[in-house]
Amino acid sequence: FAVPPGGRPNPYNLSPTEFEASRERGRLAATTYPVSVTAILLPFKPIYNFLEKQNPNRLFDIIQFLFKAFTEIKSFNSFLAWTGLHEYPKENETSLYKVPYPENTRPDYLMGLSFIERHGVKGFTIGCAACHSSQLFGKTILGLTNRFPRANRLFAKAKQASAFADLRMFQASTGANNAETLVMGETLKNLGAIESKLPQQLGLDTSLAQVALAMSHRDDGPWAEKNPAFEAHPRPEILDHEIADSKPAVWWNLKYKNRWLLDGSIVSGNPIFTNILWNELGRGIDLRILDSWLGENSLLIQDLVTAVFSTEAPPITDFFEASKIDLASAKRGEILFIESCQHCHGEYVKAWSEDAKLSLSELVKTLRVNYRAKTPVIDVGTDSHRADGMKSLEKLNSLQISIKNNTLIRAQKGYVPPPLVGIWTRWPYLHNGSIPSLCALLTPGPLRPKIFYAREALNPRTDFDFNCNGYPVAKNLTATEKLYQYDTRREGLSNLGHDDEIFIENGREIFSSEDKHDLIQFLQTL
Repeated sequence: FAVPPGGRPNPYNLSPTEFEASRERGRLAATTYPVSVTAILLPFKPIYNFLEKQNPNRLFDIIQFLFKAFTEIKSFNSFLAWTGLHEYPKENETSLYKVPYPENTRPDYLMGLSFIERHGVKGFTIGCAACHSSQLFGKTILGLTNRFPRANRLFAKAKQASAFADLRMFQASTGANNAETLVMGETLKNLGAIESKLPQQLGLDTSLAQVALAMSHRDDGPWAEKNPAFEAHPRPEILDHEIADSKPAVWWNLKYKNRWLLDGSIVSGNPIFTNILWNELGRGIDLRILDSWLGENSLLIQDLVTAVFSTEAPPITDFFEASKIDLASAKRGEILFIESCQHCHGEYVKAWSEDAKLSLSELVKTLRVNYRAKTPVIDVGTDSHRADGMKSLEKLNSLQISIKNNTLIRAQKGYVPPPLVGIWTRWPYLHNGSIPSLCALLTPGPLRPKIFYAREALNPRTDFDFNCNGYPVAKNLTATEKLYQYDTRREGLSNLGHDDEIFIENGREIFSSEDKHDLIQFLQTL
């Protein structure tokens, strides 16, 4: 499908009324986890009571004391925060910052916690917002990359713990009833069909590896049946030791694409369906159960697609005074962008080109984005580990569920040069998050920082360098902050590439320091 100019914010061509209702339902589903048949579900009450110390059992006290002594998890909400979840947007948020609440009331738990009833028990799991929402200077943005997702770390810890889990001990130490113990037992059984892997760097995601490793625990037939023999002795899989990490992508770019993932390797199919398939393979589901659920929930998939495709990027003027943008500088940057970047990253029609009488905050707006009709993949010399890793997932093409839903994977050489809408929000840069700021990105690869320190975007004065657009240079780090050190010399974390014939010509930099400033000022308005 050739993507039209301006993208596809309404991919099903719904009427205005239907579109608003579908998007609202989709955003609600996206803040939770809509797959009611998910293979990983934990009984809420006994685990909540365990973390909140609401049980008189003496054995419970001993186990809880040891757990809290050796982890940073001290309560149920701190468990959710450790996983990477953020607060729901406040009640007074409007427009792109507004998110519907479950039961129409702002929850006191974090966004991404999902409740599903099974066997008469209230269970919980973690949903889409764990990786696809983030804090941005006081606002929770649904659809923005989570800078520090820990979903894969959670699965890795759960897999380790499952080797020592004993349901009788669980029931005795938490006071779980028989139905709650049954739910926990089913989850432990499903954990046997998965394998998780820690990313090289906090901030990256290993879902690709987790899917490939899960497939190595199954038969290689059309339904990839779970096989206890392979669960005990998985088939060899290169991603068991090779790196294929990447950061989660923003949602608002999907409307401009017709090939999915950061490397464009999903060349056919629905990206939301693909995401659900990956999620549930990585959770150990029976694919026939998932196939049946998908068939019964086509409208829910439509709502999710509508919500994701219609997501908008936060403009910088919602967070900083418009006067911080030098209009003359941004216009000079636009000329540089057209000459050097537009061919790959798309055309951005600015309000200043069409009506000079507007206020500054209106002048800097982007009126239209004209990206490529067919999503390109280009090799500009960036770290290839993530793209190479997709070869392991081409085996998904033979699954009956993939054939039925027209999903096709073809490993690519290179990555998609993404639309740059909201690029100011998306530091650190490149698919592996190896570049701390736009200043560093516009610098030749060998001169970029080898080590930098990441942090949440909480305070615009201390957590953000406006002039360089990204992480500030860290000074006097605390021991906790040192946990966020990013070393680009490690495998899979290279920050090289994207410079020959782009920023460097005949061995010399193309852009002066003034050029870089102008270009960053323009990029901040996208």
